[in-house]
Amino acid sequence: MDIEFNKNEDRMNMLISAMEQKLAKTYLGGGKAKIDKQHEQGKLTARERIEFLLDKDAKFIEVGAFVGDGMYKEHGGCPSGGVVIVIGYVSGRQCIVVANDATVKAGAWFPITGKKNLRAQEIAMENRLPIIYLVDSAGVYLPMQDEIFPDKEHFGRIFRNNAVMSSMGILQISAVMGSCVAGGAYLPIMSDEAMIVDKTGSIFLAGSYLVKAAIGETIDNETLGGATTHCEISGVTDYKCKDDQDCLTRIRNIMSKIGDFDKAGFNRIESKEPKKNPKDIIGIIPDVRDKQYDMQEVIDRLVDESDFEEYKEGYGQSILCGLARIDGWSVGIVANQRKVVKSKKGEMQFGGVIYSDSADKAARFIMNCNQKKIPLVFLQDATGFMVGSRSEHGGIIKDGAKLVNAMANSVVPKFTVIIGNSYGAANYAMCGKAYDPRLIVGWPTAQVAVMGGAQAAKVLVQIEVASLKAKGEVITPEKEAELYNKIKDRYDTQTSPYYAASRLWLDAIIHPLDTRKWISMGIEAANHSPITKAYNVGVIQT
Repeated sequence: MDIEFNKNEDRMNMLISAMEQKLAKTYLGGGKAKIDKQHEQGKLTARERIEFLLDKDAKFIEVGAFVGDGMYKEHGGCPSGGVVIVIGYVSGRQCIVVANDATVKAGAWFPITGKKNLRAQEIAMENRLPIIYLVDSAGVYLPMQDEIFPDKEHFGRIFRNNAVMSSMGILQISAVMGSCVAGGAYLPIMSDEAMIVDKTGSIFLAGSYLVKAAIGETIDNETLGGATTHCEISGVTDYKCKDDQDCLTRIRNIMSKIGDFDKAGFNRIESKEPKKNPKDIIGIIPDVRDKQYDMQEVIDRLVDESDFEEYKEGYGQSILCGLARIDGWSVGIVANQRKVVKSKKGEMQFGGVIYSDSADKAARFIMNCNQKKIPLVFLQDATGFMVGSRSEHGGIIKDGAKLVNAMANSVVPKFTVIIGNSYGAANYAMCGKAYDPRLIVGWPTAQVAVMGGAQAAKVLVQIEVASLKAKGEVITPEKEAELYNKIKDRYDTQTSPYYAASRLWLDAIIHPLDTRKWISMGIEAANHSPITKAYNVGVIQT
């Protein structure tokens, strides 16, 4: 191993360690005292419930662990958005589990909680995955009700989606394991099956205090909407469970008996490990963002047997395209090349920049994968499209539009991994969040922004300095440097992968060595949903 590799490895390991420490803190939810209180009530925590429910020793992935990170500080924070979401296996069936974390503001819904719950339902609908809700929530977080209650993508959209999923034949199971209040009471009852835990679960449109205030009736919450009431009097719930473990075991029993699903038919053979050591990835990614590296070396450590069938190898070399397998699944890979390459015309092409010929090649490859019914994997590390007179005169906008069109209209599932830079139009062309990847994740080295912090700061400083000079202020070099550093620090914060994951621009920040697992489980989920739409890219200029 050379010195550069060791430097890269040290930096990546530091980033991974910081991520794992941050995750460990996030997993505590509202803190140890709140966890202890949950146990005193005879209840498991959200993560303990999920652990009990999922098949032992089976793979799972968590969506949105960093949601809410650094947000709502004036309200005490909202770790993981107050809800835990995983894709895993219950009685051998892949499904998505959504569990309210009652240690975070009693499981109340912040605006980001609503967004995260809707993301879970979106994944279920796209992939026709069964969805299991473990309900323990005080309902809408009232101090922020205007940001979670009335709009199209707010709280009410959850129940709309319950109805849509029911019409689609997607199984929904709800377990009421704590509070289920007001509008939230509709979620379990709009599911296919609902169960409730005796003495700790409750469902009502209005609790005892509000009932007293509204109609003068005096009644306790258990009599109003407890397990006995809803299983023996109202008939609202289907199963009465003695405790959390009994409830979760019943869900496992139900899941063990459901029928099989129609499949999309994506090609899969026996999985093979890469021939090149995947752990080398840790030392391949440079310790400085603008350093060059060969993306082919990364691909060789992600794909089965390190076997990559490259498409148009000598053309459009700033994007690598080719067929491979990941954990046995056939995939088409579209990846930004990060080393300087020389075109057949003798022109040098910078790594991480998309050129016209590369955009043209990638568009054609995406069309081919759709024709062959092969899922697409995008590996992003790009600063944008090439600029300047030569590119503009060569029609870079036309070729970029061709790529975006081909990618946006893809009917095969798409999966995006942001390895490094994800700037500007490159984010769009390489299947950013706005272009419906089934899953989108970033490595700890990822950055998402219109442009890099240094470039953005230089532009914004020029504007700020011009404005101040127009007001007659004298701008010294020291003052200009101060402005630059202040703007760059703010911009760098916003390009952080944690900033993106906090707002669900990314589904997760992952260890690079978990990339194969995320893509494999994502394609397995997508295989639940047959392709019913013909591929049509619309009008593309050639």
